[in-house]
Amino acid sequence: MTTIAEADTPAPVREAHGAPVAVRGLEKRFGAVTVLEGVDLDVPAGSILALLGPSGCGKTTLLRCLAGLEEPDAGEIRIGPRAVTGPGVFVRPERRRVGMVFQEPALFPHMTVARNVGYGLRRHDRRGGRVDHALDMVGLAGLADRLPGTLSGGQQQRVSLARALAAGPDVILLDEPFSALDAPLRAGLRRDVRALLAEAGVTAVFVTHDQEEAFTVGDRVAVMLEGRLEQVGTPAELYEAPASRAVAEFVGDANLIPAHAAGGLAHSPIGAIPLACPLQGPVDVVIRPECITACPGGDALVEHVEYYGHDTVLVVRACDGCPVRARVMGTQGFAPGDRVGLDYTGRPSIAFVRDGDREAAAPA
Repeated sequence: MTTIAEADTPAPVREAHGAPVAVRGLEKRFGAVTVLEGVDLDVPAGSILALLGPSGCGKTTLLRCLAGLEEPDAGEIRIGPRAVTGPGVFVRPERRRVGMVFQEPALFPHMTVARNVGYGLRRHDRRGGRVDHALDMVGLAGLADRLPGTLSGGQQQRVSLARALAAGPDVILLDEPFSALDAPLRAGLRRDVRALLAEAGVTAVFVTHDQEEAFTVGDRVAVMLEGRLEQVGTPAELYEAPASRAVAEFVGDANLIPAHAAGGLAHSPIGAIPLACPLQGPVDVVIRPECITACPGGDALVEHVEYYGHDTVLVVRACDGCPVRARVMGTQGFAPGDRVGLDYTGRPSIAFVRDGDREAAAPA
């Protein structure tokens, strides 16, 4: 039987400050389906962690477990020095000092912006300037008397963030808060939100399926796939040194090109690629498109051109039939049907033992 570790009386409201979050061995099942499997995670105090993964990978379930909206089947969650979930322990959501920002703002349409932000605060806190301070933090100081329906989508989401900050939480959890916004508004708002969270000094866990969003908002990024955390690191670490084939394929644009590893090099259709960790035998080497240069003439065939304005991706068929994506500045005049030569210009790369040949490649 679940033990409620705290009384039902709401915790006193204090100024926001970050607390570390520690998750150990967290598991959650819905019937026969395992949604979280042995999740271990540390979020340092005052940092922003982006939890990145595709739909259905379990990231929102993990967030709901942190908030106390779901009770896991096993494992422990600690916020600061105290356990909020564990054997015989389950602290109610309102006692965790956790703020939540959802995909939709979830504002009361009949209440003013100020009343929405102050909802759940004690009366003296609502009158003590806490609401005005929260609105000022999110850039809505002059809109306290407006109704939510008169605000833009981005402004409504700022109100939701102000409501979470006003309670002075130790941790703020954000569940894809920009997914319903247009792309230009989303890009600007996420920059503002990152700055706000950093200024508040609150620990934040930010769930998203958008890789660009994860990289620009998070101090660190945790990649979740099929209920497991595959890798946690800085954006640069995930991009330049993926820990698994699955992470390499999910994070950013990557070519996994068949090659033969020997002497610290991966001998591939586009040349010899230096390896960060030498292997021997058949491998798939990770090559980012921007690390490949293309020049007119050669044995590779341009099949498609993807123009993005600031750069262009050439979809090329290498001489052995291997598909390769190369990113070049501008268009450089390439068109489908052109013959090009490909060359690698990046730093030593990561390689993985080839699927189907796992016994053939080994560390050098």
